Amino acid sequence: MKIVTCAQMRQLEERAVAAGVPLDTLMESAGLAVARRIVRLLDGVRGKRVVVLVGPGNNGGDGMVAARYLADWGALITLYMTSGRRREDKFEECRSRQVRVVEAADDPEQMQLASYAALADLVVDAVLGIGAGDARPLGGSIGAALTAVGDVQRRQPALRVVAIDVPTGLNADSGACDDACIEAAITLTLGAPKIGLFRFPGARVAGKIEAISIGLPDGIDGGLAIDLADDASVSAVLPARRIDAHKGSHGSLLVVAGSRSFVGAPVLTAAAAYRAGAGLVTLAAPETVYRIAATGLLEQVHLPLPETERGNLGPTAVGTTRAALEAATAAVVGPGLGSDESVRLFLESLLLSDPDSRGAAPETPIVLDADALNALAVTYGWWKRMRAPAVLTPHPGEMARLTGRAISDVQDFRIETASEAASTWGQVVVLKGALTVIASPDGRVTISPFSNPALSTAGTGDVLAGIIGALMAQGAGPYDAAVAGVYVHAKAAETLRGRLGDGGMLASDLLLEVPPAMQALRST
Repeated sequence: MKIVTCAQMRQLEERAVAAGVPLDTLMESAGLAVARRIVRLLDGVRGKRVVVLVGPGNNGGDGMVAARYLADWGALITLYMTSGRRREDKFEECRSRQVRVVEAADDPEQMQLASYAALADLVVDAVLGIGAGDARPLGGSIGAALTAVGDVQRRQPALRVVAIDVPTGLNADSGACDDACIEAAITLTLGAPKIGLFRFPGARVAGKIEAISIGLPDGIDGGLAIDLADDASVSAVLPARRIDAHKGSHGSLLVVAGSRSFVGAPVLTAAAAYRAGAGLVTLAAPETVYRIAATGLLEQVHLPLPETERGNLGPTAVGTTRAALEAATAAVVGPGLGSDESVRLFLESLLLSDPDSRGAAPETPIVLDADALNALAVTYGWWKRMRAPAVLTPHPGEMARLTGRAISDVQDFRIETASEAASTWGQVVVLKGALTVIASPDGRVTISPFSNPALSTAGTGDVLAGIIGALMAQGAGPYDAAVAGVYVHAKAAETLRGRLGDGGMLASDLLLEVPPAMQALRST
């Protein structure tokens, strides 16, 4: 599913009209789809009170079409007309159903609106949609209406708001929000998701984002670069599991990880790789880590490596590790290695070709995570010396170190930062966090639709690295493995969030949820 800018959405609508689909047909399809989603949300609408905030343009028209259907199905509708301008044809169709209409001009203190909203089962925001543009701040009757509903929300947190296309006041391109923007429980974005819904602060007020089909002809979104990951696209790239398979059919993954201070990270990574389907996982770790990790996961094969006095890997471990790396189908390098200078020297020798080309780096595909990224951040021009196809998985702090940018800049321009880094480094980049961004050096970008605070805990990144590595070991290309790995990881976390809530989840809790998440996707 493609993610679009406002200009691209308008182009899609123009292409639909050129293909013979009138705009009014698109509006009717949108309104009907919204109404049907509201029926499911409210578990039926007969006798339910629904307030629809109506704006002056097409977004208001979509809202009135939805209101008309809901009224036909027995809902008690109140249209709150925020502007003197409106789609008169859609308005008259609602009036013929004898729905209650309140004009903002007749409610200067918004007392009627506040009263109806306080009693409502649902408020529908159909005011401006993508038509808001950069026209901020929102003032007049529209700003007053939004503020009034926001005040009711603060008094009654259970009041649900459904936004049509984007919440009013959210810039659909930049994600900037007006102070009057009200928080939606669900945003039903029309035709294609708008990019501003996936940028902060907009993502915080959009709630759950669901794309609603409005009848755009198939194939008219060709040429758009940014995708939204979904079940169908991920299921299509998951490695198949043949009935006659054996452990050698599903690849061998080398995990280079761990130090005296971080023993759990390599175990989480290896266990996640097995849960994601890898046939054989070998842990290359310092001798100290081996003694402990051997009891943490019985299935992994061990490659104990010489360590420094501080319990880290150093240059003396390179030869053995390089041989294992060249023999593996894929590798994960970095979790829990630590930040000692010996680690940086080890990684530079292992991963990068010598500047004078006397030594060639291995070409086994690698996931670079955690301390491997921190080592690269202080290695000038590392990307020019790396031959292996890689997936880099930085969180915002690691990305800031890798790019020399402030963390705030990374977060404000997540899509641009990941895309530029992927292009410069010639590698796939996974910028972790809410709405994870996956960027390819060929210009493709995919955004994960998940924002799960339960993942804000130590070790969840190690699990993600193991999943991506396992998918590469089974034959998925780096970009497909990254997109699918991020999505499976998030799906597993969503299941746990439903049971455990937003906090208290352990990274190890994710492990048993990975196989059922993958099985469900394969059944899509």
